[in-house]
Amino acid sequence: MSEQAQQPDIIYTITDEAPALATASFLPIVKYFAKSAGITIGTKNISLAGRIIANFPDNLTADQRQPDALAELGKLVKEPTANVIKLPNISASIPQMKAAITELQEHGYSIPDYPDAPQTEAERDIQARYKRVLGSAVNPVLRDGNSDRRPPVAVKEYARKHPHKMGEWHSDSKTHVTHMDDGDFFSNEKSVTVSGQSVGNARIEFVGEDGRVTILKEKLSLQEGEVVDATFMSRKSLRKFLAEQIEDAKEKGVLFSLHLKATMMKVSDPIIFGQAVEVFFADLFDKHAAVFEELGVNPDNGLGDVYASIRSLPEAQREGIETDIQTCLDAQADLYMVNSGKGITNLHVPSNVIIDASLPPIIRDGGKAWGPDGNAHDVKAVIPDTSYAGIYDETVQFCRENGAFDPAIMGSVANVGLMAGKAEEYGSHDQTFKVPGNGSIRVIDAAGEILHEHRVEGGDIWRMCQAKDAPIKNWVELAVERVKATDSPAVFWLDKNRAHDAQLIKKVNRYLGSLDPDGNLNIQILSPVEAICFTLRRVKEGLDTISITGNVLRDYLTDLFPILELNTSAKMLSIVGLLNGGGLFETGAGGSAPKHVQQFLEEGHLRWDSLGEFAAIAASLQHFSAAHENVKAGIVAKALDQATAKLLVKNQSPSSRVGELDNRGSQFYLTLYWAEALATQEENSELQEHFIPLAKTLAAGEEQIVKELNGAQGQEVDLGGYYYPDPAKVARATRPSSTLNAALGEDISLLK
Repeated sequence: MSEQAQQPDIIYTITDEAPALATASFLPIVKYFAKSAGITIGTKNISLAGRIIANFPDNLTADQRQPDALAELGKLVKEPTANVIKLPNISASIPQMKAAITELQEHGYSIPDYPDAPQTEAERDIQARYKRVLGSAVNPVLRDGNSDRRPPVAVKEYARKHPHKMGEWHSDSKTHVTHMDDGDFFSNEKSVTVSGQSVGNARIEFVGEDGRVTILKEKLSLQEGEVVDATFMSRKSLRKFLAEQIEDAKEKGVLFSLHLKATMMKVSDPIIFGQAVEVFFADLFDKHAAVFEELGVNPDNGLGDVYASIRSLPEAQREGIETDIQTCLDAQADLYMVNSGKGITNLHVPSNVIIDASLPPIIRDGGKAWGPDGNAHDVKAVIPDTSYAGIYDETVQFCRENGAFDPAIMGSVANVGLMAGKAEEYGSHDQTFKVPGNGSIRVIDAAGEILHEHRVEGGDIWRMCQAKDAPIKNWVELAVERVKATDSPAVFWLDKNRAHDAQLIKKVNRYLGSLDPDGNLNIQILSPVEAICFTLRRVKEGLDTISITGNVLRDYLTDLFPILELNTSAKMLSIVGLLNGGGLFETGAGGSAPKHVQQFLEEGHLRWDSLGEFAAIAASLQHFSAAHENVKAGIVAKALDQATAKLLVKNQSPSSRVGELDNRGSQFYLTLYWAEALATQEENSELQEHFIPLAKTLAAGEEQIVKELNGAQGQEVDLGGYYYPDPAKVARATRPSSTLNAALGEDISLLK
């Protein structure tokens, strides 16, 4: 452990699903290599189950309790010595959280059920604790810095040499994107930069038509120079829009699909999702309103909640409702399916269709999506809010006119994203409200003056967002740094006609004026629609571009372009330079993680690719080397990058087929090449001598190790749980090669 830090030198997060399974096999290997450079690695459990457990210590035994690892990490990332490797975690919807609660209860954890409609103070406290776990509870806490995301060089070179399959686009494709024209967040947004007497504690209040004032949130700290927005989405406008789009999809003969971010936007988007469920199944909800109210059916939880709730009904009544569901499905446009074989629709569960993981594959696949008949069809992609819908609309139109992209020649799109200080929409969870009635919602500043005010109606969705000045300045500085490092042109994706963006443009121009006074850098400001058109043309020509965006577009673009370029966003290098000097190193997106776990449980084959993890570890070690003048750490990092490049050249990434290399086999070859790189380097003789025996042992045991790893496939796997698996069972399942374990000095058989 380094002298500068009391905690382990590097913290590795324990998360969920496929990333957690990959970590179970790879973390012991990482510790082995890091130890050679005198680096210690610790862990923090921020899995969904771990976060639930941490919020109910008073219900548990001493052995069951877990510390609040997320809160601990929240403090750590503000320290200059912070070095955290963060893997994808579940951003839980209510159905996911309820499933995790049930599983923990089955494991003997005496935690309460989630109260959908709390009636007592105790139930309100329980719900408040669970809400701290819902949605994107992790990222706003850990991302105390701005984001630098880009494909690693070796990954991009591999993609060009081994281009993945792209669907064919046709000029007569009916696939299209649609959004609201009014009544949405974009059209109702107001924004101001806080200064003077407005600085200090503000409050948000609802004023009913009867004049009664209800405080929705108080002691809301506003800082000098902070950009503060307020907006709302009209329930009436939303429902009218949805009804029109459902009818239009039927007339055009295309699938109806809804694309939201119910995980990150954990308050607003489940409500929007629920409105879509109610509108699509309007006859069902009208006919069975009394029964649904008695059962506690919540449309915000999707059609799946209806099916789950009616299981308790008498058979004849249940079958009658199921018939009415099918009648609605038959009468409306066909729905985009999450799983055609199992009948899981786009409207089943809010967390099933995440916009940045659902729309890019449709674009990659030639504008096709799966329908209820198990075949691919053209699709209407509904994105209610205008703010970012245009980027997908323009991409679809570009592909329809120009054909599919060619991964063998297409350029890359790196991203510099504004995240720090819970910036923009992704930091608005506790400032988003379902309006309780007709009236107005207003923001009152520290001087008692109205900062923002909107006339609203019951059921509307109102929210306030913030972006602090220091993170904005750092964002611009990071953008300039990346432009200088790459010599690629860069674009700020900001719309002068959007209230929030207009405030940011003023700040960007001011900070660019001091950072690039002569205007020598190739940086421009374009609206998102203009920016996507500019970028798509360059990508098609094989040219690289840097996108400089806010928090939401950062998320959308770093899935859209990697899925088109690399066939996945899990292989991206994501570095968050923390504001106080530390580093957060993220390992890619986890949108496909549930499907990978399903295959592992059924067939013992884990096709999850740890390439993003390899890149993050190397970047973490490089950061540690520079921060602590640890030469060995830099050499180990360099060797890891070399091993990753060799792994790609030899095409030893995980296969999707049973009996071939999966995640564990790919990790073995990475380990072999990592050891060989250190054994042959001549910068440090101690490291060389240390790794020569391991490299020889792994090379000699290659055939046996691969045989043991592949031999573990082809059968069902029992992990002892999905959200809270048994650590010993996980270790045995993810590290089945006794030869590899022995080479690393591990004996899995001792685990109980």
